[in-house]
Amino acid sequence: MGYLLAYGWAGIIAFCVLMYVVLDGFTLGAGMMMGFLDSKERDIAMSVLLPTWDGNQTWLVLGMASLYGAFPPAFSILLPLLYLPLMLMVLCLLLRGVVFEFRLKSTAGRNRWDFIFTLMCIIVTLIQGSILANMIEGFDGHGFRVDGFTVLVSLVVLVGYGLLGSTRLVLKTTKQLQLKMYRVTFILSLILLPALLAVSLASLFVHPDIAGFWLNRDYWGMLFIFPLVSLTSFFLLFLSIHRHWELMPYWAVVLIFICCYGGFGLDVFPYIIPHRLTILDAAAAKSTLQFIMVGAVIMLPVLLIYTGYAYYIFKGKVHDAIHY
Repeated sequence: MGYLLAYGWAGIIAFCVLMYVVLDGFTLGAGMMMGFLDSKERDIAMSVLLPTWDGNQTWLVLGMASLYGAFPPAFSILLPLLYLPLMLMVLCLLLRGVVFEFRLKSTAGRNRWDFIFTLMCIIVTLIQGSILANMIEGFDGHGFRVDGFTVLVSLVVLVGYGLLGSTRLVLKTTKQLQLKMYRVTFILSLILLPALLAVSLASLFVHPDIAGFWLNRDYWGMLFIFPLVSLTSFFLLFLSIHRHWELMPYWAVVLIFICCYGGFGLDVFPYIIPHRLTILDAAAAKSTLQFIMVGAVIMLPVLLIYTGYAYYIFKGKVHDAIHY
């Protein structure tokens, strides 16, 4: 029973992080699109993000709180290792929230706020990419580091979030802005496909456990689903861009992210701190896991309902800038 609770909590944390990546990923990506837009288009793009951006971050907070409660040894090790990048990320996320409010109220200097917003989105994305790269490489014998693999993964995450943002704007906007985002989406898609292949190949060389797993022929039947689904998603993405479908590009990119996230999970399983501390070794006492699971059973459905309802209320196209 104890190991089921431990793996259950690992699954809850993984789900929370995935929800954050998909939902706040398009917010960060749309922020990167500001440089391609004129003043009116930026107003509309910000209006796409305004109703839901703050709720997206709730998933990250829940995931980190769950890590603290369910795996305290892992939290105590990870926080010092990632303290500087995490603190910088939090500060940038806070400043991004400030920009949202000040930009709405300012009558002059909006270009400066847009520049700060874009810069914060880029910095947060690069930090998240560097943390992901370090998680893949593992923390056995070293702390946070920046190397060639870190740079590669960070740039891929930058392109991936940009693609989430551009496809979201395709879905939510019309006319010239939508056409512009179709073009940006096509360019980013051409970059992301070989970049993901490069990361996949490079990851085989960062730790012997990863290569041993992915190159083991006994697992190839199961692992074949990842490249199959990813390539199918890219095919649907390019087809939908060519035919100017509105819904398919965004969900094709989401599916690509889910495949990449699943591959990352297989890279690090069964570790909560890759190649250093396993899920079972880091789990809190059984009684603790049972007690906090009560809260999870209540909060997860509430958060899912709130998120779904928010996106339902604000569904449809955004034609004009939001003012309040």
